Amino acid sequence: MFRMWCKVWKENRLVRDMVIERPEKDTRTHKVFAALEACCVAFDLEQPIWLDAVVTDFKRHGKARFTKDCFIESVEFDYLEIQVIEEDDLF
Repeated sequence: MFRMWCKVWKENRLVRDMVIERPEKDTRTHKVFAALEACCVAFDLEQPIWLDAVVTDFKRHGKARFTKDCFIESVEFDYLEIQVIEEDDLF
């Protein structure tokens, strides 16, 4: 099971969150993009842009923050944070 936690933060407060589960067998990248897309649909957001700093943080920590700079349209929050909280066993 792959699970990713999506959180919307505004003024250092958690405004909205949800956990996306992806039970199917697929690559980690596909699961992350599918979970992010499901999160954006649920939160009525456009897909954020993966800036180099966001990609680096996600590779290093399994966690990424999409600030207002990552969205083309204006957003009413400070950042969208995603965090992988469970991954499939590879063995």
